[in-house]
Amino acid sequence: MNENSAKFQKVSFIEVTERSDGQRIDNFLMRELGNVPRSLVYKILRKGEVRIDKKRAKPSRKLVLGETVRIPPIRLQEKNQTTTASTQLLQQVESATILEDDDIIIMNKPAGLPVHGGSGYPLGLIEVFRQLHPNIPYVELAHRLDKDTSGIVLLAKSRQALQALHGLFQKGGIDKRYLTLVAGRWQGGERHIKNELTRTDNKQGKMLVTQEEGAGKHAESIFIPKRYFSTSTLLEVKLLTGRMHQIRTQLSHMGFPVLGDNRYGDFPLNRRFKKDAGLRRLFLHACFIDFTLEFSSQRYHLEVPLAEDLQQVLEKL
Repeated sequence: MNENSAKFQKVSFIEVTERSDGQRIDNFLMRELGNVPRSLVYKILRKGEVRIDKKRAKPSRKLVLGETVRIPPIRLQEKNQTTTASTQLLQQVESATILEDDDIIIMNKPAGLPVHGGSGYPLGLIEVFRQLHPNIPYVELAHRLDKDTSGIVLLAKSRQALQALHGLFQKGGIDKRYLTLVAGRWQGGERHIKNELTRTDNKQGKMLVTQEEGAGKHAESIFIPKRYFSTSTLLEVKLLTGRMHQIRTQLSHMGFPVLGDNRYGDFPLNRRFKKDAGLRRLFLHACFIDFTLEFSSQRYHLEVPLAEDLQQVLEKL
């Protein structure tokens, strides 16, 4: 048994360093434990097996420099601890890097690759990037992108940069836009949508729009039609909040589901677009980002073209 697989075979106590100061306990555990299922992380938190200075902690609890985290014994299969990215995957992630400086990394994530490992995927974008660049002392995801969504992802190279990006996301200081192809011909021009989203109780964990005030989380998006086709519309979407599956849920609720969406979409239409236009995945691409890091005054303004497979779909319409 190697060192990694044996690391958490017994109770461990880890002191919070500057690297982890301000980090959520759930994200801290996923980093420390390696490629464990996210469900296991939340299970040990829910059962109170993880303690911070001897006290139970919710997943959203943020760590403070000098605190001590108790991690219970975790038994993992050897294969989960020794997963190494293939040469093809390493090359794929390496070529996805479009900007890197002293503070952040901006990547153009390919569809089909999760941003982090877990739930049947031992490796995600962040794990592969760390294997590619083991000498970078700190690198963390600044936000998430669904596995089947392609496009811009931000990584932070310091705790200061990570906290600055989180602050910008929370106060709407990042202009982030997507391109998506939806079923139906869009009506009404640009539309500013505000509603509340909540998670369903079933195993699928789908999000839905709730009419009950205060029962969900505020979600706000601006939808701008860019091109009209006979049975579909290409939209640009400006996110003003960052809720789980926000674009997909709101559009489905409005009667314009994202094409290729196997969770919220129009399944017969998805099959037709797969056959006629070659659409084999979710038509959603993070195409644009604009923001300024306050501590460095550095502005980042980037636009990445629509992924090639999605561009080919448009050419067939």
